[in-house]
Amino acid sequence: MSPNCNFLTVGEQILQVPLGDRWCIYHRLQELMISCSCPPDGSLRVQVNNLEEAILVRSTLMQFFASRHQLVTWLENCLCNGME
Repeated sequence: MSPNCNFLTVGEQILQVPLGDRWCIYHRLQELMISCSCPPDGSLRVQVNNLEEAILVRSTLMQFFASRHQLVTWLENCLCNGME
């Protein structure tokens, strides 16, 4: 995954994502009811209040930036872990 993001703490996170993807990601986060904004500096600001929101943001970013191989591996790991 290529965007610059770090979810070690809760609070406002500033994501550096390509401008072409920023609005799509913004709208998807809005659909998930995650507070975010697109200031004029080109960044995407996301309010992460808990672990669930951090997971949703990460998952959204994966949809845009992970390779097909990464997504398949992630899905296989989820399926294998769910079977145990």
